[in-house]
Amino acid sequence: MEKHKLAITRKEHFNAAHRLHNKNWSDEKNKEVFGKCNNPNYHGHNYELEVTIIGYMNEDTGYVIDTKILSTIIKEKVLEPLDHKNLNVEVSHFENVNPTVENIAIVIYNLIKNEISKDLDLKIKLYETPRNFVEYPFR
Repeated sequence: MEKHKLAITRKEHFNAAHRLHNKNWSDEKNKEVFGKCNNPNYHGHNYELEVTIIGYMNEDTGYVIDTKILSTIIKEKVLEPLDHKNLNVEVSHFENVNPTVENIAIVIYNLIKNEISKDLDLKIKLYETPRNFVEYPFR
């Protein structure tokens, strides 16, 4: 039987607050560029996360990855550190990184990629709103 790559996706969600702000800019420029998202009192989103693992199916298990293992990785590495947090204040990954949806997706990618087999590919799709989302990496 010919081997083909498969993709399996796990959906999760988390809630977090953030403020889009560039420390190197004036308050006026930050307000101009980021608008309401630059609110000094922060604002929140109900993020929807899709984690896709791509690889060859293990002939013994029938899995690309055991979804119980994937679920645990997402819970421990993403949900526990980010859910119901102020990303700017409580999450060290954003100490010097503006927590845009793009940067949040990259952080999530790196947190998960370090936990899965090197022979598996990873794709993150992160919805900040039902209309705005980012895919990383984009191929």
